[in-house]
Amino acid sequence: MTSLPVSWVDVFADGPLSGNPVAVVHGAEGLDDATLAAFARWTNLSETTFLLPPREAGADYRVRIFTPAEELPFAGHPTLGTAHAWLEGGGVPAREDVVVQECGLGLVEVRASPGSDRRAFRAPGFLRSGPVDAATLERAVAALRVEPDRVLRAAWIDNGPGWLGLQLRDARTVLDLAPDLAAMQGLELGVIGAHDAAEAARLGAAYEVRAFCPGLSVPEDPVTGSLNAGFAVWLVGEGVLPASYVVRQGTAVGRDGRVHVERDDDGALWVGGATRTVVAGHLTP
Repeated sequence: MTSLPVSWVDVFADGPLSGNPVAVVHGAEGLDDATLAAFARWTNLSETTFLLPPREAGADYRVRIFTPAEELPFAGHPTLGTAHAWLEGGGVPAREDVVVQECGLGLVEVRASPGSDRRAFRAPGFLRSGPVDAATLERAVAALRVEPDRVLRAAWIDNGPGWLGLQLRDARTVLDLAPDLAAMQGLELGVIGAHDAAEAARLGAAYEVRAFCPGLSVPEDPVTGSLNAGFAVWLVGEGVLPASYVVRQGTAVGRDGRVHVERDDDGALWVGGATRTVVAGHLTP
């Protein structure tokens, strides 16, 4: 049986083996859906992706993104890791400075940050946005086991995985969470809180983020591009967060991720971080 190249790419890491890995299978057009899902379950990573020829005009490649539980139309760290693996595997983009990825959400642009090992994707729009009804918010707060007065604001920020976002009073509140994951079933919750100025300077990150998605068989995601994109579109858009900032994520699960957010002169928000292949091999399905 023909084997296929596989790249394991560490994304958003602030040092060796400290980010969120994604397994990228190259040349996956011969694999059926059952095999794609089975391999994603087997890797047990937050996401596994499969590179395919593009179908839409303007796309450089097409990707399918799987968690251990289901397929997603879009996810952030797989987008960056897949673009990295495609380029490293010899892919040549039609546009010199931008890779255009086709996924279930449509076309997503990925660009390199000059002078660094970072790549960034252009934050997509929302499938669902706006206020959260009182009953759902009450359930989310109870599942997080956080005092209601520590929740500053909440909104749907769903760009594919289904995120409900909550801004908490501060980073300490975010880090101290010990959520009830069983009570969270059916909700994908993301939280963000600000570090004080001294801690932000020490860490090189102004905000702390955590992402809980037990319904996707990922109790806590180490570092999450889609969630951070959602927070940026929502909170930068409302003037709550600045146009450029850095997030730390993964602390509670032994990772040390950094997510860089920047709004360009045209108003587009770019979400990026380091990408590096740490394992290369072959899949024999």
